[in-house]
Amino acid sequence: MTAALTGVGVTSFGRQPGPDSVEWQVEAASLALADAGVDADAVDTLITGYSTVASHLMPANLFAERFGIRPATAFGMSVGGATGLAMLAQAARLVASGTARHVLVVAGEDRASGQTRETSTRTLAQVGHRRYEVPLGGTVPAYYALLASRYLWTYGLEPASLAAFPVQMRAHAARKLGAQFQKEITVEDVLASRPVAEPLRLLDCCPVSDGGAAFVVSAAPTGDRSLEIAGTGQAHRHQHLSAMEPGASGASLAAQRALAEADLSWEAVDVYGIYDSFSITVTMLLEELGLTPPGRAGAYARAGAFEVDGRYPMNTHGGLLSYGHCGVGGGMAHLAEVAMQLRHERGASQVGGAEVGYVHADGGVLSAHVGVVLRRRS
Repeated sequence: MTAALTGVGVTSFGRQPGPDSVEWQVEAASLALADAGVDADAVDTLITGYSTVASHLMPANLFAERFGIRPATAFGMSVGGATGLAMLAQAARLVASGTARHVLVVAGEDRASGQTRETSTRTLAQVGHRRYEVPLGGTVPAYYALLASRYLWTYGLEPASLAAFPVQMRAHAARKLGAQFQKEITVEDVLASRPVAEPLRLLDCCPVSDGGAAFVVSAAPTGDRSLEIAGTGQAHRHQHLSAMEPGASGASLAAQRALAEADLSWEAVDVYGIYDSFSITVTMLLEELGLTPPGRAGAYARAGAFEVDGRYPMNTHGGLLSYGHCGVGGGMAHLAEVAMQLRHERGASQVGGAEVGYVHADGGVLSAHVGVVLRRRS
C-alpha cells in the first residue's frame, strides 16, 4: 500500500456548548489541512462520519457545502466506533489505487450539549437486537456490563481488576491539553463512583463529549512529518451481543490482517491506541489481540505495562475514558495521538524511539473491528 497520513487535527473534547456537529467538523478539518500543508481546494475526495445529533442523510455533502469545497467524490460511512479508522482505511485504498490524491476524513459531534442524555442512550442502544435485546431495556453500558460480568466470573476476578484502566487513562490525560478530564483518580475512586450497569461504575465508562477530529490522507508525503499508512485490516463477525463469540470477536483477525499487510509483527510496534469506551472494552481487546494473557490485562495495567515507558505504551492522550468521546471523532483521537508519537511531538509524554504504531477501534458491542499500522518514514 502506498498512502501517507499527511495531516491530523483534533479539537479539545468536553461539554462545550455552542458549535453544532458540522462546526466541530469544520474546526477539525481546518486543523488537519493546516497540519498537512494542503489547501482545501486540493481535496478531491471527502469521507465523513455520522453524527447522532445532526442525523443528516447526506453528511458529506452537508459538510462540503459548509466548508466551501467541491470534491469530485464524497460519501459518508457508519460502522459505529470503528468508523474513523474504517474511513482512513478506505482513504488509503483510494489514494493507493490512484483514484484520489488528497482525501479529507472528518467527523465531529455536539453529542454532549446538543442532545439529552436520554436521547443519546436511546439512540446508541439501537446497536442491540431490535427483538431480543432493545425491548428488554438494553443500553450500550448494559451490553458491555454483561460482557464484564462474564469476564470477571470466567477468571475469578473482582471489579477492581478493571479499575486500573480508568486510573491509567486519567494519568495520561492529566498531561494532555484538551482532555475532558484531567484530575487524577485512584482505584478506590473508580469503585466508589455510582453504578451505571453492574459491575460497571461511572468511571468505568467513557464520558459523552463535544468535539471533532480529522485526517488528511495523500498519495505522497507533503513534508517530513508525513507518516506511512503501512497496513489496515478489518473484521466484521457479528452485529449483536447475542451473536458474539467471546474471545473471537474479530479483533485479532483485523489486527493480523493489518500487520500482515505491513509485513510486521507485534514485536515491531512501539506505541498503541486501543479503543477504550469502557474498562471492559480495552481489557477484552488487549487479551484478544494477544498483548496480554487471558484474565491478566488488569494486572498488566497495575504493573505499569501501559505507561509511556512501559512495555505497551497505550492511549497516551487519555483515551476515550478521559480525553473523551464525541462519537466517531473519539476513536480518531487515538490515531492522531499515535501519529504525534511517531512524529516525536509529545514532549514529556513522548515514547522514546517510537517508529511504528498500532491503532485499533471497534464499533457496536465489539462488532466491527479495524486495525491500522502507522510507520515513521525513514
